Amino acid sequence: MANEAIHPPTGELLRIADRLHSASIRVLRRVRVADQESGLSAARLSALSVIVHGGPLPLGRLAEIEQVRPPTMTALVRGLEADGLVRRTADRRDRRVVLIAASPRGRRLLDRARERRLEILATLLERLPPGRQREVEAAARALLEILGGER
Repeated sequence: MANEAIHPPTGELLRIADRLHSASIRVLRRVRVADQESGLSAARLSALSVIVHGGPLPLGRLAEIEQVRPPTMTALVRGLEADGLVRRTADRRDRRVVLIAASPRGRRLLDRARERRLEILATLLERLPPGRQREVEAAARALLEILGGER
C-alpha cells in the first residue's frame, strides 16, 4: 500500500464526505444532550468510555488514545476515581505498572449513557421508512468496515 500512488479524492467523493461530515456533527450534537444526564463532562465521559471498552490500561496509553497530555489525563482520572467510576489496579505482569479500570458503578453509568444515546438515535431512525433504515444500517456497517471495525 505504501507504494500505491495516492490520488486526491474526486469531486463526488468530496461531496459525499462533506454530507457525512455535516451529518456526523449534527448526530453527535443531538445525542450529546443525553450525556448531560450522566453528570460528567464530555472529557470524563469519553475517558470512561475508553476505559470501559478498552481497559484496564495505563494512564499514558489512555492519554494517548484521548489525545491529551498525561497531566490532563491524571486530573480526569482523579475526578473519575473521586466519583467511584474507576479504580487503579496493578498490572499482573508488571507490578510497577498501574492500570486504570472501570468500577461496576462506572460501567453502569456508561451503559445508561449509551442507552440514552441509542434511544435518541432510534427515535430519529423511526422517522424513516424501513427501506431507508436499512440504507442507514448498511452505511453504518460500511463505515465501521473502513474504520477497522471500531465500535
